[in-house]
Amino acid sequence: MRAIQQRLTKSFFALLSLPSTAMGFALSVQISALSWILSTQYQLDIHEVGIVWAAGPIAGIVGQVVIGLISDKTWFWGGRRRPFIWIGGTMASLSLLALPYLGAISESTGIKLLAVALPVALLLDLSINISFNPTRSIIADVTPEGDKRTQGYTWMQTISGMFGVLAYAIGAISGNYTLIYFSVFLVFLFSMLPPMFIEEPITLITTGPSAAEGKASSQGELYRIYVAHGFCWLGVQTMFVYMIFFVKENMLITADDASGQVVSISFLVLNTVGFILPAFVLEPLARKIGRVRVHTLSMVCMAAGYLLIVIAGTSPVLVYTFMAIAGIGWAATVSLPFAIMTEKVDKRKMGFFMGIFNLSVVIPQLLVSLVLGGIIQVAADKSIIFIISAVSLGLSAIMWTFVKEEAVGQQPTTSPR
Repeated sequence: MRAIQQRLTKSFFALLSLPSTAMGFALSVQISALSWILSTQYQLDIHEVGIVWAAGPIAGIVGQVVIGLISDKTWFWGGRRRPFIWIGGTMASLSLLALPYLGAISESTGIKLLAVALPVALLLDLSINISFNPTRSIIADVTPEGDKRTQGYTWMQTISGMFGVLAYAIGAISGNYTLIYFSVFLVFLFSMLPPMFIEEPITLITTGPSAAEGKASSQGELYRIYVAHGFCWLGVQTMFVYMIFFVKENMLITADDASGQVVSISFLVLNTVGFILPAFVLEPLARKIGRVRVHTLSMVCMAAGYLLIVIAGTSPVLVYTFMAIAGIGWAATVSLPFAIMTEKVDKRKMGFFMGIFNLSVVIPQLLVSLVLGGIIQVAADKSIIFIISAVSLGLSAIMWTFVKEEAVGQQPTTSPR
């Protein structure tokens, strides 16, 4: 085991974050470019875009739970999580490469564009899900419960979020096609190399005063976390998928490039705040007042940011300002819940529970795609997009108040090799 891993240094946390960064970057590209490509380049309507986006959550329901369960119980290619990170990263790179060629594939095969876009989107999201679970589970595998676990996940978001900002910056400055081609290289590199330098424990041991039997009593807490996190993602995903239509119809920015730029810069601002805060603000604050309380307050900030867009989001500058406020909640969403959840389950089943936890993300995504898309399409005022988002985040904040803070020590969690 390398010294940086034994000492759990910041450089090790950064290295540990790179596989998750690869999948986060792929997801950022999907969010930034997929709706834009489908609506502006191939003229799919809101409902059809929603159908394409539904393919991903369906893949997530199966992919994350199954891969998590399998990775808990297998060991090959020198690791438990490593093989699935490699496989998923390779598949994600190839899927991203296919995005600019959906039209060409449709024309050459005579298959309708929607029928081409669906399997590509399905493969991309399945690839992300194959890797996302292991990239998050490996952090829990190699860090002790307590502050170090929180550091692992907040550094994950800081590094991943920084590259997510790079993704939106490339999209805003050089266009979405440049972003897609760059992502193919980065996703492959960050998926393949870092796992070679991370030593996984052969045996996973749950330690601490609440080990094994005590973890079973946390099931009620887990359900509260799932519901709270689910309402959060209902709001976040609504904004991610349909914001382009708010920009076009409510802000009257109808030119394809201009509307795409507003969305890219909005996500750039959201993710800039999202990557700066976790390791440098949220984690130190969580040590003082608790992770659950910090996360609850962050949900309130995100709801307020969305509500301000409804009330006063009349220009790009104002929208960017309010997205910065929403970014406080985004910073917490993709970091703190993982640290909270992983300390309420048996570490030997971490991959499985991480997959179950993902259901609180993908089920809301399905609702957004299959139910809310039709509602938004017929709504005369597309402000309904951010109204739904604000209400969902408000409900999430309320639900988080029913989750108890876990008091844990910092004990070693791996057996000698």
